[in-house]
Amino acid sequence: MSNLTATDGIIIIKLGGSLSRSDTLVNCLNAVEKNYQGRAVVIVPGGGAFADQVRLAQQQWQFDDTTAHHMALLAMQQMALMFKGLKPDFAIADTVLAIQDQLDRKKTVIWSPDIIELDNAGIEASWDITSDSLAAWLAKTVLATELILIKSAAIDAELSLHQLAEQNIVDKAFCDFVTQAAFKTQVINAQSWVDSLAMLVT
Repeated sequence: MSNLTATDGIIIIKLGGSLSRSDTLVNCLNAVEKNYQGRAVVIVPGGGAFADQVRLAQQQWQFDDTTAHHMALLAMQQMALMFKGLKPDFAIADTVLAIQDQLDRKKTVIWSPDIIELDNAGIEASWDITSDSLAAWLAKTVLATELILIKSAAIDAELSLHQLAEQNIVDKAFCDFVTQAAFKTQVINAQSWVDSLAMLVT
């Protein structure tokens, strides 16, 4: 059992796409399963290698950013399917309403972002906006209490979000998306996060 206190607040946990290059991804998914049972958690997948292929294709074929943006969302959807394959008990949801429905069913949710919903929300088609900013948009939209970005990179806890953006740890638009946010924001290295959760388990 975990010592984490149950809360009614929704927690958004974004798992960076680069985590899928090692066992770190499975360790993070296991940590969510073990430490957040009974809590309202939504996992936001990064695009990972699938999004990298979109970047390469755009460089080669020079198609517009709107097309690339939609393809990058499909990359997140592919990663969501992979997460679901690794954790069959988790639920995939695409829209905000579907997320709420699954949370009401006490499910840990994996977000597979709906292209039409994000277009209707006016999300700009730009590489400055990645799954980091989309996770922040989702956190605001569902009135989350906490947003945790899990990264493979080492994170200096002394750095501000603006400094993390300058170092490309978070995307360039992220700070704008979390301006005046009501939720707590945390950016943390994956191994540090897993280790800190392990210390809470009895």
